[in-house]
Amino acid sequence: MEKQTKDWRFAQANKEALFTLGAYALYFIWWYVCSYGMGSGDPEEYEYIFGLPEWFFYSCIVGYPLITIILWGLVRFKFKHMPLEEESEDEISRKTGEGQS
Repeated sequence: MEKQTKDWRFAQANKEALFTLGAYALYFIWWYVCSYGMGSGDPEEYEYIFGLPEWFFYSCIVGYPLITIILWGLVRFKFKHMPLEEESEDEISRKTGEGQS
């Protein structure tokens, strides 16, 4: 049987998926804490920012641009450009260093 080499793109895609899931988990925690932590009290006692309840302002108005900036940073600094077409045997051996003297 021929030994099959693992394509580096799968490892990179898995790493990028984990970064993305982690960022959205962080965003969900942020949203949940702001929404249910600040918004669970009596509506008569809410604090307001720009006419919006404080819990809504922090969870939705601040949270969305915050996750957008985090995701931009992830894509800019952690994600890599990958070709989607299959690599030939020559390209694979050149990347792994096989066949060089």
